[in-house]
Amino acid sequence: MTMKDVTRRQLRFLTEVVRSGSLAGAAEQLHLTAPAIAQQVRLLERSIGLPLIERGPGGQHPTEAGRLLMEASIRIEAELALCAEELETLRSAGTGHVTLGAVSTAKYFAPFVLAAFQRAHPGIRIALRIGNRDEVLSWLENFEVDLVVMGRPPVDSDMQTEAFGKHPYVIIAAPDHPLVLRQAKTGKKLSLAEVLDDTVMAREHGSGTRLHLDSLFAAAGKEPSIGMELSSNETIKQAVMAGMGVALISGHTIAGEVRDGRLAVLDVVGLPICRNWLVVRMTRRVFSAASRELWQFVVAEANSQLPSLGLTESADA
Repeated sequence: MTMKDVTRRQLRFLTEVVRSGSLAGAAEQLHLTAPAIAQQVRLLERSIGLPLIERGPGGQHPTEAGRLLMEASIRIEAELALCAEELETLRSAGTGHVTLGAVSTAKYFAPFVLAAFQRAHPGIRIALRIGNRDEVLSWLENFEVDLVVMGRPPVDSDMQTEAFGKHPYVIIAAPDHPLVLRQAKTGKKLSLAEVLDDTVMAREHGSGTRLHLDSLFAAAGKEPSIGMELSSNETIKQAVMAGMGVALISGHTIAGEVRDGRLAVLDVVGLPICRNWLVVRMTRRVFSAASRELWQFVVAEANSQLPSLGLTESADA
């Protein structure tokens, strides 16, 4: 096997065939003919000495060798893009490009942080990608984003983190929910166990909010009992407002609804859970000038953009 004849063009062709699921799809995306792409993939297979794609349900799929080449191609393209960015920065101070990944809970303030950053650094181009916790960590590890904003710290020791603000989690209910009415009448805190006896709306597995909810069930000595699993904070809020149950949610996602009287925050023993918002980067990746500027800006300024419910950390937490 030899890699000396492998070209970036061949690697891009292989990647696009797999992404598109067919030679025809790749040809359309790359504005070439299917035979031309097929020839380059065959030459690549000849250089490697192994089959790289195979037909299966839904189209073309990579073999194990194909997957390894595609992963290498992604890293190569990311490093070359970073190199181009660094060279651009050397030519002109205050320029460059940085991509921020953010967990979905952070979408309620991340655009405001980036808008303020853009005003302070008009020459730096910025992009924002939103996903759940597992997705943004995957993007970071694959160099698809430069920095990530998240709440629950990663366990990877190859990641640098810095806190920039408090992140409270609360349990919400509709304003006319029996627990809300009872609390308004008695003025007493609710126990975690009685709240979790209600129908609980939950985020999907892989989200930071779901990890916190599972921890609450464990703290209450209860087996997780989820009434409905939903993939977004907005859907959870709508379900709770409709009276379908209660939910654990970031306090930074509900400021508007609480202010307007569409949602109520339950006063529960041990809550709010107060964690930190973090900005995260891969330590093994070159810290570009643009990324460093955004990192420093987030650490210094992002706290002022966090929505406020006037919550304090519970003494019972």
